[in-house]
Amino acid sequence: MAGHTVTRAQLAEAAYQRVGLSRNESAELVESVIAEISDALERGEMVKISTFGSFAVRRKGQRVGRNPKTGQEFPVRPRRVLVFRASHTLKRSVDHPLTKAG
Repeated sequence: MAGHTVTRAQLAEAAYQRVGLSRNESAELVESVIAEISDALERGEMVKISTFGSFAVRRKGQRVGRNPKTGQEFPVRPRRVLVFRASHTLKRSVDHPLTKAG
């Protein structure tokens, strides 16, 4: 698998190239979208992006963990975790990237 990572700057550049906004407007757009998604998740709301997937916050209860090296048990506190579920469309395009209609 390739070790390439897409950055905010690359997303802003893609918006600049495809949408025709200025570079500053494109960067602001990317930041605004990321901030809105983050804020919604912090409030405990689900974020669903059609044909991409959905982000949700799930609550995990307290449980007993174990140090694998020593075997000593310790309590793992309850917490909220972020989960992402990819849409079927995204799963298909990842599985068959060369069969996209184009």
